[in-house]
Amino acid sequence: MEKIQMKVPLVEMDGDEMTRILWKMIKDELLNPFIELKTEYYDLGLEYRNETDDQVTIDSANATKKYGVAVKCATITPNAARVKEYNLKEMWKSPNGTIRAILDGTVFRAPILVKGIEPYVKTWKKPITIARHAYGDVYKATEMKIPEGGKCELVYTNQKGEEIREVIHEFHGCGIIQGMHNTTESIESFARSCFNFAVDTKQDLWFATKDTISKKYDHTFKDIFQEIYEKEYSEKFKELKIEYFYTLIDDVVARVIKSEGGFIWACKNYDGDVMSDMLATAFGSLAMMTSVLVSPEGYYEYEAAHGTVQRHYYNHLKGMETSTNPIATIFAWTGALRKRGELDGITQLIDFADKLEKASLQTIESGKMTKDLALITTIENPVTLNSLKFIQEIRNNLEQML
Repeated sequence: MEKIQMKVPLVEMDGDEMTRILWKMIKDELLNPFIELKTEYYDLGLEYRNETDDQVTIDSANATKKYGVAVKCATITPNAARVKEYNLKEMWKSPNGTIRAILDGTVFRAPILVKGIEPYVKTWKKPITIARHAYGDVYKATEMKIPEGGKCELVYTNQKGEEIREVIHEFHGCGIIQGMHNTTESIESFARSCFNFAVDTKQDLWFATKDTISKKYDHTFKDIFQEIYEKEYSEKFKELKIEYFYTLIDDVVARVIKSEGGFIWACKNYDGDVMSDMLATAFGSLAMMTSVLVSPEGYYEYEAAHGTVQRHYYNHLKGMETSTNPIATIFAWTGALRKRGELDGITQLIDFADKLEKASLQTIESGKMTKDLALITTIENPVTLNSLKFIQEIRNNLEQML
Protein backbone atom coordinates (compact mmCIF):
# COMPACT_ATOMS: atom_id res chain seq x y z
CA MET A 1 0.00 0.00 0.00
CA GLU A 2 1.02 3.61 -0.55
CA LYS A 3 2.20 5.37 2.60
CA ILE A 4 -0.15 7.86 4.26
CA GLN A 5 1.09 11.42 3.79
CA MET A 6 1.13 14.00 6.59
CA LYS A 7 0.78 17.76 6.08
CA VAL A 8 1.92 19.18 9.43
CA PRO A 9 4.56 17.57 11.65
CA LEU A 10 3.93 16.11 15.07
CA VAL A 11 6.24 17.27 17.83
CA GLU A 12 8.08 14.09 18.82
CA MET A 13 9.61 13.99 22.30
CA ASP A 14 11.87 10.98 22.78
CA GLY A 15 12.55 9.67 26.27
CA ASP A 16 14.48 7.34 28.52
CA GLU A 17 15.32 3.74 29.34
CA MET A 18 13.00 0.89 28.28
CA THR A 19 10.32 3.17 26.90
CA ARG A 20 12.95 4.69 24.59
CA ILE A 21 13.68 1.18 23.27
CA LEU A 22 9.93 0.55 22.77
CA TRP A 23 9.60 3.94 21.07
CA LYS A 24 11.99 2.89 18.30
CA MET A 25 10.32 -0.53 17.93
CA ILE A 26 6.91 1.09 17.54
CA LYS A 27 8.17 3.51 14.91
CA ASP A 28 10.07 0.81 13.00
CA GLU A 29 7.32 -1.83 13.06
CA LEU A 30 3.99 0.00 13.34
CA LEU A 31 4.40 3.52 11.96
CA ASN A 32 7.17 4.01 9.39
CA PRO A 33 6.08 1.10 7.14
CA PHE A 34 2.62 2.69 6.73
CA ILE A 35 3.02 6.46 7.23
CA GLU A 36 5.40 8.99 5.73
CA LEU A 37 5.97 10.09 9.30
CA LYS A 38 6.56 13.82 9.62
CA THR A 39 7.83 14.90 13.05
CA GLU A 40 9.89 17.66 14.63
CA TYR A 41 12.18 15.64 16.90
CA TYR A 42 13.34 16.58 20.39
CA ASP A 43 15.53 14.27 22.48
CA LEU A 44 14.24 14.50 26.04
CA GLY A 45 16.50 11.68 27.20
CA LEU A 46 18.15 12.65 30.49
CA GLU A 47 21.65 12.82 29.03
CA TYR A 48 20.67 15.37 26.37
CA ARG A 49 18.55 17.36 28.82
CA ASN A 50 21.67 17.59 30.98
CA GLU A 51 23.81 18.56 27.98
CA THR A 52 21.44 21.41 27.05
CA ASP A 53 20.78 22.54 30.64
CA ASP A 54 17.19 21.37 30.09
CA GLN A 55 16.66 23.90 27.28
CA VAL A 56 15.52 21.07 25.00
CA THR A 57 12.47 20.52 27.23
CA ILE A 58 11.47 24.17 26.94
CA ASP A 59 12.05 24.08 23.18
CA SER A 60 9.82 21.01 22.80
CA ALA A 61 6.98 22.69 24.69
CA ASN A 62 7.26 25.83 22.56
CA ALA A 63 7.25 23.65 19.42
CA THR A 64 3.98 22.13 20.67
CA LYS A 65 2.54 25.63 20.80
CA LYS A 66 3.68 26.13 17.21
CA TYR A 67 2.34 22.88 15.73
CA GLY A 68 -0.50 22.05 18.12
CA VAL A 69 0.04 18.31 18.69
CA ALA A 70 2.87 16.44 20.44
CA VAL A 71 3.60 12.83 21.35
CA LYS A 72 5.93 12.17 24.27
CA CYS A 73 7.89 9.16 25.47
CA ALA A 74 8.27 8.51 29.20
CA THR A 75 11.19 10.39 30.79
CA ILE A 76 13.27 10.21 33.97
CA THR A 77 12.67 12.81 36.66
CA PRO A 78 16.03 12.66 38.44
CA ASN A 79 16.50 12.14 42.16
CA ALA A 80 19.78 12.06 44.05
CA ALA A 81 20.58 8.54 42.83
CA ARG A 82 20.01 9.55 39.21
CA VAL A 83 22.26 12.60 39.60
CA LYS A 84 25.06 10.26 40.55
CA GLU A 85 24.19 7.60 37.95
CA TYR A 86 24.13 10.06 35.03
CA ASN A 87 26.71 12.51 36.42
CA LEU A 88 24.23 15.36 36.12
CA LYS A 89 25.08 19.04 36.48
CA GLU A 90 22.08 19.41 38.77
CA MET A 91 18.87 17.64 39.75
CA TRP A 92 16.78 18.75 36.77
CA LYS A 93 13.06 19.29 37.28
CA SER A 94 10.40 16.97 35.91
CA PRO A 95 10.13 17.50 32.13
CA ASN A 96 6.41 16.83 32.40
CA GLY A 97 6.14 19.58 35.00
CA THR A 98 8.06 22.01 32.77
CA ILE A 99 5.97 21.20 29.69
CA ARG A 100 2.70 21.42 31.60
CA ALA A 101 3.69 24.78 33.09
CA ILE A 102 4.33 26.17 29.60
CA LEU A 103 1.21 24.68 27.97
CA ASP A 104 -1.14 24.85 30.99
CA GLY A 105 -4.28 22.78 30.53
CA THR A 106 -5.56 19.56 32.00
CA VAL A 107 -4.30 15.98 31.77
CA PHE A 108 -7.08 13.46 31.06
CA ARG A 109 -6.18 9.83 31.77
CA ALA A 110 -8.42 6.84 31.11
CA PRO A 111 -7.86 3.07 31.25
CA ILE A 112 -7.71 1.01 28.06
CA LEU A 113 -10.31 -1.73 28.50
CA VAL A 114 -9.77 -5.09 26.82
CA LYS A 115 -11.48 -8.46 27.14
CA GLY A 116 -9.57 -10.81 29.39
CA ILE A 117 -8.11 -8.11 31.65
CA GLU A 118 -10.63 -7.59 34.43
CA PRO A 119 -10.46 -4.74 37.01
CA TYR A 120 -9.27 -5.74 40.48
CA VAL A 121 -12.20 -3.74 41.88
CA LYS A 122 -15.12 -5.97 40.99
CA THR A 123 -17.71 -3.19 41.13
CA TRP A 124 -16.03 -1.29 38.25
CA LYS A 125 -17.88 -1.85 34.99
CA LYS A 126 -16.98 1.36 33.09
CA PRO A 127 -13.78 3.42 32.68
CA ILE A 128 -12.96 6.10 35.24
CA THR A 129 -11.29 9.12 33.66
CA ILE A 130 -8.82 11.07 35.79
CA ALA A 131 -8.67 14.80 35.02
CA ARG A 132 -5.39 16.02 36.45
CA HIS A 133 -4.65 19.71 36.84
CA ALA A 134 -1.41 20.12 34.93
CA TYR A 135 0.05 23.26 36.47
CA GLY A 136 1.77 24.26 39.67
CA ASP A 137 1.60 22.96 43.25
CA VAL A 138 4.53 20.71 44.18
CA TYR A 139 5.62 20.36 40.52
CA LYS A 140 6.65 24.03 40.40
CA ALA A 141 7.66 24.27 44.05
CA THR A 142 10.69 26.00 45.50
CA GLU A 143 12.39 24.00 48.23
CA MET A 144 15.04 24.73 50.82
CA LYS A 145 17.02 22.74 53.35
CA ILE A 146 17.16 24.55 56.68
CA PRO A 147 20.68 24.22 58.12
CA GLU A 148 19.94 25.39 61.69
CA GLY A 149 17.37 27.04 63.91
CA GLY A 150 15.62 30.16 62.62
CA LYS A 151 12.35 31.63 61.38
CA CYS A 152 10.78 30.88 57.99
CA GLU A 153 8.13 33.20 56.55
CA LEU A 154 5.89 33.54 53.52
CA VAL A 155 6.38 37.05 52.15
CA TYR A 156 4.22 38.73 49.48
CA THR A 157 5.36 42.12 48.15
CA ASN A 158 2.96 44.06 45.95
CA GLN A 159 3.94 46.53 43.22
CA LYS A 160 3.94 49.41 45.71
CA GLY A 161 6.46 47.57 47.88
CA GLU A 162 3.93 46.77 50.60
CA GLU A 163 4.39 43.42 52.32
CA ILE A 164 2.18 40.70 53.77
CA ARG A 165 4.00 38.22 56.01
CA GLU A 166 2.98 34.90 57.52
CA VAL A 167 5.25 32.87 59.78
CA ILE A 168 5.53 29.30 58.48
CA HIS A 169 7.63 27.78 61.25
CA GLU A 170 10.11 28.64 63.97
CA PHE A 171 12.89 26.06 63.51
CA HIS A 172 14.88 24.98 66.58
CA GLY A 173 17.16 22.81 64.49
CA CYS A 174 17.65 21.78 60.87
CA GLY A 175 14.71 20.85 58.66
CA ILE A 176 13.12 21.34 55.27
CA ILE A 177 10.67 23.81 53.75
CA GLN A 178 8.69 24.06 50.54
CA GLY A 179 6.84 26.88 48.84
CA MET A 180 4.29 26.15 46.13
CA HIS A 181 1.76 28.16 44.18
CA ASN A 182 -1.08 28.19 41.73
CA THR A 183 -2.91 30.90 39.81
CA THR A 184 -6.57 31.81 39.59
CA GLU A 185 -6.27 31.79 35.79
CA SER A 186 -4.93 28.23 35.71
CA ILE A 187 -7.50 26.90 38.19
CA GLU A 188 -10.31 28.50 36.17
CA SER A 189 -8.90 26.94 33.00
CA PHE A 190 -8.74 23.56 34.75
CA ALA A 191 -12.33 23.85 35.94
CA ARG A 192 -13.66 24.78 32.50
CA SER A 193 -11.68 21.97 30.85
CA CYS A 194 -13.26 19.48 33.27
CA PHE A 195 -16.79 20.82 32.86
CA ASN A 196 -16.45 20.92 29.06
CA PHE A 197 -15.11 17.36 28.98
CA ALA A 198 -18.01 16.21 31.15
CA VAL A 199 -20.50 17.87 28.80
CA ASP A 200 -18.78 16.47 25.69
CA THR A 201 -18.67 12.92 27.07
CA LYS A 202 -21.97 13.17 29.02
CA GLN A 203 -20.38 11.90 32.23
CA ASP A 204 -20.72 12.97 35.86
CA LEU A 205 -17.83 15.07 37.22
CA TRP A 206 -16.43 14.50 40.70
CA PHE A 207 -13.94 16.89 42.33
CA ALA A 208 -12.19 16.68 45.69
CA THR A 209 -9.59 18.56 47.74
CA LYS A 210 -8.75 18.83 51.45
CA ASP A 211 -10.38 22.22 52.05
CA THR A 212 -11.09 21.42 55.72
CA ILE A 213 -7.34 21.49 56.37
CA SER A 214 -6.12 23.80 53.60
CA LYS A 215 -8.59 26.61 54.23
CA LYS A 216 -7.09 29.05 51.73
CA TYR A 217 -5.17 27.01 49.13
CA ASP A 218 -7.47 24.03 48.61
CA HIS A 219 -10.56 26.05 49.50
CA THR A 220 -9.81 28.39 46.59
CA PHE A 221 -9.94 25.43 44.19
CA LYS A 222 -13.31 24.41 45.65
CA ASP A 223 -14.72 27.94 45.42
CA ILE A 224 -13.59 28.54 41.82
CA PHE A 225 -15.08 25.23 40.66
CA GLN A 226 -18.39 25.97 42.38
CA GLU A 227 -18.61 29.53 41.05
CA ILE A 228 -17.88 28.51 37.44
CA TYR A 229 -20.29 25.58 37.67
CA GLU A 230 -23.17 27.73 38.93
CA LYS A 231 -22.57 30.58 36.44
CA GLU A 232 -21.68 28.64 33.29
CA TYR A 233 -22.54 24.94 33.46
CA SER A 234 -25.37 24.11 35.88
CA GLU A 235 -28.09 24.40 33.22
CA LYS A 236 -26.10 22.29 30.72
CA PHE A 237 -25.58 19.61 33.36
CA LYS A 238 -29.30 19.55 34.18
CA GLU A 239 -30.22 19.25 30.50
CA LEU A 240 -27.86 16.30 30.07
CA LYS A 241 -28.92 14.79 33.42
CA ILE A 242 -25.33 14.65 34.64
CA GLU A 243 -24.04 15.73 38.04
CA TYR A 244 -21.21 17.86 39.44
CA PHE A 245 -20.25 16.52 42.85
CA TYR A 246 -17.70 17.90 45.36
CA THR A 247 -16.37 16.15 48.44
CA LEU A 248 -13.15 15.70 50.42
CA ILE A 249 -10.27 13.77 48.87
CA ASP A 250 -10.36 10.95 51.44
CA ASP A 251 -14.13 10.58 51.04
CA VAL A 252 -13.94 10.50 47.24
CA VAL A 253 -11.39 7.66 47.33
CA ALA A 254 -13.85 5.53 49.31
CA ARG A 255 -16.67 6.45 46.90
CA VAL A 256 -14.56 5.63 43.83
CA ILE A 257 -13.77 2.15 45.15
CA LYS A 258 -17.49 1.45 45.74
CA SER A 259 -18.63 2.89 42.38
CA GLU A 260 -19.22 1.14 39.05
CA GLY A 261 -17.17 3.78 37.19
CA GLY A 262 -18.28 5.79 34.21
CA PHE A 263 -17.41 9.28 35.51
CA ILE A 264 -14.64 11.89 35.45
CA TRP A 265 -12.62 12.38 38.62
CA ALA A 266 -11.02 15.84 38.69
CA CYS A 267 -7.86 16.00 40.81
CA LYS A 268 -5.31 18.58 41.83
CA ASN A 269 -1.87 18.00 40.32
CA TYR A 270 -0.34 15.69 42.95
CA ASP A 271 -3.58 13.81 43.65
CA GLY A 272 -3.95 13.16 39.92
CA ASP A 273 -0.38 11.90 39.64
CA VAL A 274 -0.91 9.34 42.41
CA MET A 275 -4.49 8.34 41.71
CA SER A 276 -3.98 7.83 37.97
CA ASP A 277 -1.33 5.19 38.75
CA MET A 278 -3.65 3.59 41.30
CA LEU A 279 -6.52 3.48 38.80
CA ALA A 280 -4.31 2.17 36.00
CA THR A 281 -3.07 -0.68 38.17
CA ALA A 282 -6.54 -1.43 39.53
CA PHE A 283 -7.97 -1.57 36.01
CA GLY A 284 -5.26 -4.04 35.03
CA SER A 285 -1.87 -2.52 34.29
CA LEU A 286 0.03 0.77 34.39
CA ALA A 287 0.80 0.13 30.73
CA MET A 288 -2.92 0.19 29.90
CA MET A 289 -3.76 3.85 30.51
CA THR A 290 -3.96 6.71 28.04
CA SER A 291 -2.90 10.27 28.88
CA VAL A 292 -3.43 13.53 27.03
CA LEU A 293 -2.70 17.11 28.09
CA VAL A 294 -5.32 19.48 26.67
CA SER A 295 -4.68 23.21 26.94
CA PRO A 296 -7.35 25.93 26.66
CA GLU A 297 -5.55 27.26 23.55
CA GLY A 298 -6.05 23.93 21.78
CA TYR A 299 -2.63 22.30 22.26
CA TYR A 300 -2.51 18.51 22.73
CA GLU A 301 0.31 16.43 24.17
CA TYR A 302 -0.15 12.64 24.21
CA GLU A 303 1.91 10.25 26.32
CA ALA A 304 1.75 6.97 28.21
CA ALA A 305 0.71 7.38 31.84
CA HIS A 306 3.55 5.17 33.16
CA GLY A 307 7.27 5.66 33.71
CA THR A 308 10.43 4.51 31.96
CA VAL A 309 10.33 0.87 33.21
CA GLN A 310 13.80 1.08 34.77
CA ARG A 311 14.09 -2.54 35.92
CA HIS A 312 13.36 -3.92 32.44
CA TYR A 313 15.89 -1.51 30.96
CA TYR A 314 18.67 -2.74 33.23
CA ASN A 315 17.81 -6.32 32.23
CA HIS A 316 17.85 -5.24 28.57
CA LEU A 317 21.35 -3.78 29.02
CA LYS A 318 22.48 -7.14 30.40
CA GLY A 319 21.23 -8.81 27.21
CA MET A 320 18.27 -10.41 28.93
CA GLU A 321 14.92 -10.82 27.15
CA THR A 322 12.26 -8.38 28.31
CA SER A 323 8.49 -8.48 28.00
CA THR A 324 7.51 -4.84 28.43
CA ASN A 325 3.97 -3.75 27.61
CA PRO A 326 3.94 -1.08 24.84
CA ILE A 327 0.16 -0.58 24.64
CA ALA A 328 -0.06 2.83 26.35
CA THR A 329 2.85 4.13 24.28
CA ILE A 330 1.18 2.85 21.09
CA PHE A 331 -2.03 4.63 22.14
CA ALA A 332 -0.05 7.83 22.72
CA TRP A 333 1.02 7.67 19.07
CA THR A 334 -2.48 6.79 17.84
CA GLY A 335 -4.01 9.62 19.86
CA ALA A 336 -1.56 12.13 18.41
CA LEU A 337 -1.93 10.83 14.86
CA ARG A 338 -5.72 10.86 15.12
CA LYS A 339 -5.74 14.43 16.40
CA ARG A 340 -3.32 15.48 13.65
CA GLY A 341 -5.63 13.82 11.13
CA GLU A 342 -8.67 15.63 12.56
CA LEU A 343 -6.96 19.02 12.49
CA ASP A 344 -5.51 18.55 9.00
CA GLY A 345 -8.48 16.76 7.42
CA ILE A 346 -6.59 13.53 6.73
CA THR A 347 -9.18 10.76 7.09
CA GLN A 348 -6.62 8.06 6.22
CA LEU A 349 -4.59 9.05 9.29
CA ILE A 350 -7.66 8.87 11.55
CA ASP A 351 -8.60 5.48 10.07
CA PHE A 352 -5.04 4.20 10.56
CA ALA A 353 -5.02 5.24 14.23
CA ASP A 354 -8.35 3.47 14.81
CA LYS A 355 -7.12 0.28 13.14
CA LEU A 356 -3.81 0.26 15.02
CA GLU A 357 -5.67 0.48 18.33
CA LYS A 358 -8.05 -2.28 17.24
CA ALA A 359 -5.14 -4.48 16.13
CA SER A 360 -3.40 -3.94 19.49
CA LEU A 361 -6.44 -5.01 21.51
CA GLN A 362 -7.22 -7.86 19.12
CA THR A 363 -3.73 -9.25 19.72
CA ILE A 364 -4.32 -9.37 23.47
CA GLU A 365 -7.80 -10.84 23.09
CA SER A 366 -6.36 -13.61 20.89
CA GLY A 367 -4.28 -14.71 23.90
CA LYS A 368 -0.93 -13.18 22.84
CA MET A 369 0.38 -10.64 25.29
CA THR A 370 3.26 -9.34 27.41
CA LYS A 371 4.13 -10.87 30.77
CA ASP A 372 2.38 -8.24 32.92
CA LEU A 373 -0.94 -9.06 31.24
CA ALA A 374 -0.35 -12.82 31.10
CA LEU A 375 -0.07 -12.82 34.90
CA ILE A 376 -3.53 -11.29 35.38
CA THR A 377 -5.57 -12.32 32.33
CA THR A 378 -8.70 -14.46 32.55
CA ILE A 379 -7.90 -15.88 29.08
CA GLU A 380 -6.87 -19.52 29.36
CA ASN A 381 -3.34 -20.54 28.32
CA PRO A 382 -2.07 -17.12 27.25
CA VAL A 383 1.09 -16.90 25.14
CA THR A 384 3.70 -14.61 26.71
CA LEU A 385 5.77 -12.73 24.14
CA ASN A 386 8.77 -10.46 24.44
CA SER A 387 8.32 -6.82 23.54
CA LEU A 388 9.42 -7.03 19.92
CA LYS A 389 7.47 -10.20 19.10
CA PHE A 390 4.33 -8.71 20.67
CA ILE A 391 4.68 -5.58 18.54
CA GLN A 392 5.25 -7.77 15.48
CA GLU A 393 2.05 -9.69 16.25
CA ILE A 394 0.21 -6.37 16.38
CA ARG A 395 1.71 -5.52 13.00
CA ASN A 396 0.45 -8.83 11.56
CA ASN A 397 -3.08 -8.03 12.70
CA LEU A 398 -2.80 -4.45 11.47
CA GLU A 399 -1.67 -5.53 7.99
CA GLN A 400 -4.76 -7.74 7.67
CA MET A 401 -6.96 -4.69 8.33
CA LEU A 402 -5.27 -2.31 5.92
